[in-house]
Amino acid sequence: MSEPTGIAPTLEYHVANTLGWPDLRPLQRAAVAPLRSGADCLLIAPTAGGKTEAATFTLLTRMTEEGWTGLSVVYVAPLKALLNNLLPRLEQYTAWLGRRVALWHGDIGVSARRAILSEPPDILLTTPESLEAMLVSRRVDHRLLFRGLRAMVADEIHSFAAGDRGWHLVAVLERIQRIAEHRIQRIGLSATLGNPDEVLRWYQGSNAGAGVVASVVSAGDPPAEPELALDYVGSVENAAVVIAALHASEKRLVFCESRAQAEQLTYGLRAEGVTTFISHSSLSLDERRQSERAFAEARDCVIVSTSTLELGIDIGDLDRMIQLDAPRSVSSFLQRLGRTGRRAGTSRNALFLATEQETFLRAAGLLQLWGTGFVEPITPPPSPRHIAAQQFLALALQEGRFARTTWREWWGGSPVMADGGEVLAYLVDEEFLAEESGWLFIGPRAEREFGGRNFMELLSTFLTDLELVVHEGRKEIGSISPISLDADVQRGAKPLLLAGRAWRVRSVDWKRHIVDVEAHSSRGRVRWASSSLPESFEMMRARRDVLLGSDPPAELSQRAVTALETIRSTWSERVDPSAFVFERGEVEVTYWSMAGLRAHETLAAALPVEFETRSTNEYMRFTAVFDLTAMRLTDLDGVLPYVDPRAVEGLKFSAALPERLARETLAERFVDHEHASDVATAPVAVHTPALFSPEA
Repeated sequence: MSEPTGIAPTLEYHVANTLGWPDLRPLQRAAVAPLRSGADCLLIAPTAGGKTEAATFTLLTRMTEEGWTGLSVVYVAPLKALLNNLLPRLEQYTAWLGRRVALWHGDIGVSARRAILSEPPDILLTTPESLEAMLVSRRVDHRLLFRGLRAMVADEIHSFAAGDRGWHLVAVLERIQRIAEHRIQRIGLSATLGNPDEVLRWYQGSNAGAGVVASVVSAGDPPAEPELALDYVGSVENAAVVIAALHASEKRLVFCESRAQAEQLTYGLRAEGVTTFISHSSLSLDERRQSERAFAEARDCVIVSTSTLELGIDIGDLDRMIQLDAPRSVSSFLQRLGRTGRRAGTSRNALFLATEQETFLRAAGLLQLWGTGFVEPITPPPSPRHIAAQQFLALALQEGRFARTTWREWWGGSPVMADGGEVLAYLVDEEFLAEESGWLFIGPRAEREFGGRNFMELLSTFLTDLELVVHEGRKEIGSISPISLDADVQRGAKPLLLAGRAWRVRSVDWKRHIVDVEAHSSRGRVRWASSSLPESFEMMRARRDVLLGSDPPAELSQRAVTALETIRSTWSERVDPSAFVFERGEVEVTYWSMAGLRAHETLAAALPVEFETRSTNEYMRFTAVFDLTAMRLTDLDGVLPYVDPRAVEGLKFSAALPERLARETLAERFVDHEHASDVATAPVAVHTPALFSPEA
């Protein structure tokens, strides 16, 4: 080491002699002082920047010097695969100091869990859902287990903060803080964040109210400019041909935007003679592990993945990142880009292969937005009332009962409980919670709604669609949506596609949700349920800039140049550099505002109902009687988009909320007043081309 690092001498010795590092990385050095001081920290560095070591080296140092005993550090991550991947590294680091680490999540067996409870490790790798399970389990003495906890590390914190799992995580952390004997230091790790200070304040929770110092730590030189290329290939089959012809002898990671697309590409690459592996959420754990292990050890191969490999799972040295079509955010693109350029002498790189004109424009817009330096701010979804309902029920399971007058103490003033009083009153009125002498405990309706399998439904904050498990003999291949099993597939006339291979269906057991298959030689197909996603105002505006002449900062193939010219020509009547375009036809008028579905639906909710508005991310469409003056006079104050009552079923724990409150929760998460106002007041150019069709 060039100079003392501040970490334990034993760690310094092993870093230099066992790992062979000449020095700590910049972030690891910069993090030592604030972490040693006990400050809550958000550590930011590019993928493979050593964030895990930056946190754990200093925590292990404090553990040794301050004499921490028992379970001292909980390390949470959004994916079980990421935790599995981290375990060997942390086993090595803890062993150097005579300490231990253990793993606890849904795939860990009963005997391993008993071992953890009988002799708790110093560091526990787990998920928020497993933490909740430990708190409510009657087999776990949660006060004994968590009383010595000193720190919680949240890896890939941007992934948590962007959804309800983040609200669940911070709510569970507050409950653990209540039973711990020490203030719990909160440490977040991330590679991509547009608003790190806000995310750290959100993660701090009650620590912020107690005046605990917060520090965002980033260090090191910014990475070199990446090599970016954009091509238009027109189909998944053509993409397979292009990938097969490029970069022979190199390891290539291809990201797809759907499981079905990943399956099609894998099959096509194998048909081209390319050694190809596949990973997505509907494959069995064994299939995914085999693919990821084989890819990490091989050369001259491709692994095809959905977002499952976007986060920091180690799949070995990677030469190329290829993106089929485009991800939905700059943040996601940066995560994927960061998988390359990790070896000395290599650079970050990405090749976009667009299979449709629509997705080509999306990719060009994404690159245009990235070129401005924009990264999406991470904003936890507002109004987590359904998570508040889940927390009340979980607390009743955890404690057996709790006092109605003191419930606020359990969550330390967390915003997750901002509407806690109203939610709690409903839970009591509807007998989700029963009350006796001021004490609340699990009621009969909670038993009916969530009581199966020891309240397992209460421990997960996200919904999963029904899928059928696919078996070849005794081997599990993965799972599929029922929509893949049409009559021809069920009777074996058409094969199924899964794990990049074709299968003939032998039988379907609908009661047990099992499909029995055998290998088949023909190309198959597979589908999963999907829906169109709202896109951000910034992403749509970048797409508009491309249509108006801005070229994305990437090398464009000749096919891409031709495609861009064609798309700009097609859209020439829909975009105007100084105004939004109103396209007036005989039956309908179309407003090409390109502001995103949230802004359009917010504005639509404020307009008179007789205009019969229909919206997409690109436009708002009205009947021909639409009056532009009505839009100018619109009052958006307090307006919420319409939410179909059936949509409430997609909100986990919605049964524990009054329907009105559940619908308001969904609407408040979809509203965009700021950009709806922009759409309503922007300059307008009215076009009335004789031959133009808005549906074209």
